[in-house]
Amino acid sequence: MLNIAIFGFGFIGSGVADVFFENESVISKKSGDTVNIKYILDIKDISGPFEDRLVKDINIILDDPEIKLAVEAISGPVKPAYDYTRAALERGISVVTANKAVVAQHGAELLNIAKRTGARYFFEASVGGGIPVIRPVYNCMASNKLEKITGILNATTNFILTKMTSENLSFEHALSIAQELGYAEIDPSSDVEGVDTCRKLCILAALAFGQQLPLEKISTEGITSITLEDIKNAGKIGCKIKLVAQAVKSGEDLSMLVAPCLVAQDSPLYSVDDIFNGIIITGNMTGDIMFYGKGAGKLPTASAIVADIIDALNKSTNNIEWEECDDNFICAESKSAYYIRAGFDSLDLNKTYKIINEALADADIREANNKHEIFFITQVLSECELEAGLEVLKDAGLEIKSRIRIL
Repeated sequence: MLNIAIFGFGFIGSGVADVFFENESVISKKSGDTVNIKYILDIKDISGPFEDRLVKDINIILDDPEIKLAVEAISGPVKPAYDYTRAALERGISVVTANKAVVAQHGAELLNIAKRTGARYFFEASVGGGIPVIRPVYNCMASNKLEKITGILNATTNFILTKMTSENLSFEHALSIAQELGYAEIDPSSDVEGVDTCRKLCILAALAFGQQLPLEKISTEGITSITLEDIKNAGKIGCKIKLVAQAVKSGEDLSMLVAPCLVAQDSPLYSVDDIFNGIIITGNMTGDIMFYGKGAGKLPTASAIVADIIDALNKSTNNIEWEECDDNFICAESKSAYYIRAGFDSLDLNKTYKIINEALADADIREANNKHEIFFITQVLSECELEAGLEVLKDAGLEIKSRIRIL
């Protein structure tokens, strides 16, 4: 019998238990032995078929030589999840997790501990929910030089933007629906401000380029400033607005960002809607490879965790290896075309056109309306070039209402 423990019995932890309860025979067959959830660690009481396995002291689990693996499913801050994971790995107990915050911040350290103690540290479910992407990128694309990662990595923001686009809803209204359906937390800031997406991008970039990158050095922007006016304007030029994560490797330079982007109809990401995620990995031999599926949900995420459990218990797959990043790492500056929406209340239209073309050469002015607003598309610019042009527009009396990258 192979005994395991679950740290945390909330949304994900209980989902793992549900998968075991429903598919115990299949899991045991693939593991080569009966897999038994011996302990569940949680500060609160639980009820149901696993209530007799509840413990409230992690040392009971760590001191039990029968425990081969722990599922870390603790929600909330990085601690105590990181502390419990480290303690288990130090004892040679393998750990499987979906906790992208811990992996993004401490992955290199925890993988080194696992290597030293002979444990496994697996985290397939930390990116993309039930979509298998971690292992395929690390193993199946190992012969490639990976050049670019582009993806929609957050189901909550994608659901909100889909609702805004398809049902003409405000951000606040779409967010409230996401909360009612359980797709968004009561405090949705991690999702809507881009933090969750940034963590997932860091994990994918570490897989692709071999280094754990510090979150604070990555340009990260959320969707809270996206308006219905922007959504409608994007539609007029055949685009949708999506929260996009991108990492591009060019020689020794690596540029990374998380930001809302206008995505055109010819992009595979254009049709990634609702709670689905889409991740495009570009290799120098394979070209673009796309991973697509539900990026959220109790059972899809739990399913990915259980697949990792089977691999870890079988020891059929080795740990991923990556290094901690040099403290001097600086993201290279990325370039993009931009959608700009501006107000021109005190200016006539002809003068506004002239000012825009002088400030941002060859701008493609698309539409002006009776609200004294205009939107236009810039040429490909660096952030510095864009800022310089926008300052000229502001000085001339235009109000910059939106600036969104174009993918």
